[in-house]
Amino acid sequence: MNSDSERPAVTELRLSAFKAHRGVVLPLGPLTLLSGGSGSGKSSALQAYEILARLGSGQSLARAVRDVAGGPSACVPAGARPDDQGRRGFRIGCTVSGPVGPVSLDLAVQAEPELRIVGERLTGGGETLLTTALTDPDRPAVQAAWHTAGATPVTRAPLPDDRLGTSLLPLRVAGKTAGQRLVLAAAEQVVVALRSAFVCDPRPEVMRGTGGARAAGGAGLPGAAGAAGATGSAGGAGGSAGRGSGVRGGRGKGAGKAREGHDEGRLRSSCDNLPAVLARTSKECARRHAVLVAAVREACVGPVDGLRAVPRQAGVTGAGAAGSGARESGVTGATGSGVTASRMTASGATAAGAAAAVPAAGRGGAAGAQSGGGLGEAGVQVVLDRGALGEMPVEQLGDGELRFLALALVLLTGPGVLAMDPAGEIPSAHQQMTVMADGMDRCMDRRQARELVSLAVRMAERGHVRLLGTVRDPSVAEGLPGVQVLHLGA
Repeated sequence: MNSDSERPAVTELRLSAFKAHRGVVLPLGPLTLLSGGSGSGKSSALQAYEILARLGSGQSLARAVRDVAGGPSACVPAGARPDDQGRRGFRIGCTVSGPVGPVSLDLAVQAEPELRIVGERLTGGGETLLTTALTDPDRPAVQAAWHTAGATPVTRAPLPDDRLGTSLLPLRVAGKTAGQRLVLAAAEQVVVALRSAFVCDPRPEVMRGTGGARAAGGAGLPGAAGAAGATGSAGGAGGSAGRGSGVRGGRGKGAGKAREGHDEGRLRSSCDNLPAVLARTSKECARRHAVLVAAVREACVGPVDGLRAVPRQAGVTGAGAAGSGARESGVTGATGSGVTASRMTASGATAAGAAAAVPAAGRGGAAGAQSGGGLGEAGVQVVLDRGALGEMPVEQLGDGELRFLALALVLLTGPGVLAMDPAGEIPSAHQQMTVMADGMDRCMDRRQARELVSLAVRMAERGHVRLLGTVRDPSVAEGLPGVQVLHLGA
């Protein structure tokens, strides 16, 4: 892939036959918001994207659809009738723009009676690069044919019917002919874009530790849920094809080790481990933290002079924990040792003015502390400095303020801070992270939602972050440059 060209990004989502959608094509820009009434299919659209992202990350089809309420059958369009063999399914696809140009991926998935991918088509550069078809229903495989443009026009081989064939091509295509190199470049472009998705759904009740058991990963994308499917064997007729999760065989042993500890120090989808992550990010980049503080100041009622992580002492809760934490000279750091923390404030800074100075989030940095459920179970809690009003634990914030804090942190960071599994072979500077936020303005008032969208605009201008979200009130984006609002069900 020519890394000097544009970064791969999903620029179109196709819902050919998925839940309530038939023949729907959604153009996706750097910042796209979906609006519409209840039942218009906003969440379904994000769900289809997430299924594609999981498949692109190397997960099996069963894992990719496991979080769909009602199971795979719920993805089948209402009223769809089974064929003579009792089969029903759904069809989704996307277009990825990048160095190769637009590359289209379309999938046909059988949901009943057995879950399997029965057809896949990859096109780009004016060529059909990959097709798969189910030729023998009794075998767990599809017959694949990919573009060669050599002595033989196409190469044929079986691939497993529970994996995305496009993600397996780097392990099967030699790259000796111009046609094979085009196939590899197109597949890499699609997989890089799909693996760069992060599903974010901050849950205030989990963040406060009142929502039952901690969500280990939330989003379920590799890294977020510790998906073994990204590095495990695909099995079936694909054989060794299942070893990799995407570009050049995935991230290998390093990714597996990161997932074993539920991505310690990386923010999970539910944001239940926000204190440990904030303790890390506040030390790694003071300017980025200042922008976060300035944004939180705009969203919260009352003064906000600072935002920091402090030790949480056993048996001390609420404001008492904040006070005792403030008296400590050290902050429990990413690895549990005492780390001196400066008082991160943003006096005189505005979110808009500081955003331009925020560097792109890197992949490095120290690994964070393992966080339990709730804001402080790991021995660290986050407090707001209210100036003359003292310090207040953030779990005392309202639901809207908590969600704003978590989503703002996500927009200001990157793959190295989030529990996701981007393509490790491509430098972070040549990738774009796509944040997927269903119910982005949930629990927020209009002022908070507009401030969050404004922050997304400023970060999207840098070219490293894209956003696909759903909102109840599309007016929160009125007058903001670069925001595309798509009204569903109109």
